[in-house]
Amino acid sequence: MAVTTFAAIDIGSYEVSMKIFEMSKRIGFREINDVRYQLELGRGTYAAGRLEMETVDELCEILNDFKRMMAEFGVESWRACATSSLRELENPVIILEQIYQRTGIRVEILSNAEQHFLGYKSIAAIESGFKKAIQKGTAILDIGGGNLQISLFDKDALVLTQSIRMGSLRIRERLKELEKTTPHYDRLIEEFIRNDLISFQRLYLKDKEISNLILMGDFLTDTIFQDRSGENIITKEEFLKKYETIVNMSDHDLAESMELEPEYASLIVPNMVIIRNFIEIFQAEALWIPGVSLLDGIAYDHAEKNKYLKNVHNFENDILVASRNIAKRYSSGKNHIAGTTDVALDIFDSTRKIHGMGKRERLLLQIAVLLHDCGKYISMSEVAECSYRIIMATEIIGLSTEERQVIASAVRYNTREFGCYEEINRETSMSRGNYLLTAKLTAILRLANAMDRSHYQKVKALNVTLKDRILYLVVDSARDVSLELGLLKDKKEFFEEVFGIRLVMRRKGKR
Repeated sequence: MAVTTFAAIDIGSYEVSMKIFEMSKRIGFREINDVRYQLELGRGTYAAGRLEMETVDELCEILNDFKRMMAEFGVESWRACATSSLRELENPVIILEQIYQRTGIRVEILSNAEQHFLGYKSIAAIESGFKKAIQKGTAILDIGGGNLQISLFDKDALVLTQSIRMGSLRIRERLKELEKTTPHYDRLIEEFIRNDLISFQRLYLKDKEISNLILMGDFLTDTIFQDRSGENIITKEEFLKKYETIVNMSDHDLAESMELEPEYASLIVPNMVIIRNFIEIFQAEALWIPGVSLLDGIAYDHAEKNKYLKNVHNFENDILVASRNIAKRYSSGKNHIAGTTDVALDIFDSTRKIHGMGKRERLLLQIAVLLHDCGKYISMSEVAECSYRIIMATEIIGLSTEERQVIASAVRYNTREFGCYEEINRETSMSRGNYLLTAKLTAILRLANAMDRSHYQKVKALNVTLKDRILYLVVDSARDVSLELGLLKDKKEFFEEVFGIRLVMRRKGKR
């Protein structure tokens, strides 16, 4: 059976790393090489929003080393991703182009939601432990250099994910001068993060019971928990004992005991303080440290998309559940959303030959329907604009920034006039492809929303038939649908313009 070789590259806040994997339908995927270089990109990014030329030079040297290793292992394809270390640069496009010209490697900057979705997939790759853990209330803590991501699960579904600017490197850089003035650095960190922790607890944990706590990241398993054994379970008592030892050691002593560079060792105490506080918040009795990282998630994603392994979890459903929870947070009408979703998907599925969209675009349409009314929470008179702002300000795990822009724009133009490409591009920097996708989703959303304008769910069934470039919408309802059919005429012109087909609408039994 054919075996392919794939490399995953992570340009992180404090190291640049690569894993090489073998993949086939028989073995799924397995790691065959792991290499890491310490490089604190986050120091310049978080402090000044830019990288020194010497740092860029060093990064390019590392990536060229990676290319030579990939050639030695016969790597056939790769994916190079960067996180907040490049995402928060003032002008990352210039740096990305420099990297490509000097190494031939195209680096993809992941949105925070994409980054942690891939991290979450890396845990799902450990099928038995993951499936068992998330049957009960479970929290995943992904502690990076720049940010902390908290994902909550219950009954096999993702119910919440939230990012906080509380990464270990960011904390160290903010407090490095104050650290010199106190003998209790851990208490200083705790005070620094306290307000964010209290806000998270008050806003998101009111009715949540968390039984399991999972810690993400190679940094933890390579340093603090390098002596773990068995099923990688650390009890609360074991952790607190280790905590008391570590927070009373200097960076120099930590570096010596763990065989690390002092700069690397200085990230350990911020990590420990974050973990201890979440143990208390969740009242966790034990921690599971699976020892996987973003690199494993990138490999899992590649193997999944190329059919080297079967899905062990419905990740698309997690994106939808997260979106439903956002809609719920902003008091969107549940029945209206359900009815509008059914109509929108009927139209989408019946016109596949015309619109050329696929499974991913269908998901984006569902999310647009779920969130199209969330702006009413802020303003009844500026629903479209407020909905747009809410979506753009809310991370939805698993979606790229560009996909979120498409969804937000479809929601905005659900009730606003849809402008030309140049006009919309000036505000959003949207590509032509995404502009066309937005137009298609907007056209379908307008029709579906108009079918339940009264929010009474009058439409019992909708028969959608495409024949000879004419789309017939036949409404089955025992109630008066004059309002709905009347408003559909208002949406007809744009739909016909976008898809190049005629639209014929009528009530069942009438001509």
